[in-house]
Amino acid sequence: MKINSFKDLEIWQLSIDVVLFVYDLTNKTVFSRDFGLRDQVRRAVVSIPSNIAEGFEISNNNDLIRFLRISKGSLGEVKTQLYISLKLKYITQAEFNEVNDRLDVLAVKIGKFISYLTNKKNDKEYKTR
Repeated sequence: MKINSFKDLEIWQLSIDVVLFVYDLTNKTVFSRDFGLRDQVRRAVVSIPSNIAEGFEISNNNDLIRFLRISKGSLGEVKTQLYISLKLKYITQAEFNEVNDRLDVLAVKIGKFISYLTNKKNDKEYKTR
């Protein structure tokens, strides 16, 4: 399948699903009242697909890899904030497990895409779109 847009990337699609899930979690009564943590986790989770899209649109392999790494960093930030949310009892263990599993899958897929792009760049066969 040819990728013509960042919207064609599975990692972007999965990250949008995670954004929606996190927004649902942070709309819960207790969580929604902690404005600082709620807003921070929302900003971090939104930055995951945003950086994937930004890196893709630059059309430069090195920049795409850099933005994918930033995206992965934001993913780690979200995981930490959700762990804190669990400890504060803003979310249940089941909710934490579900979102954490989704984030783990996404982290692996982003990592594999970074490896793929790095290997193609090193092979000097990769051409930007």
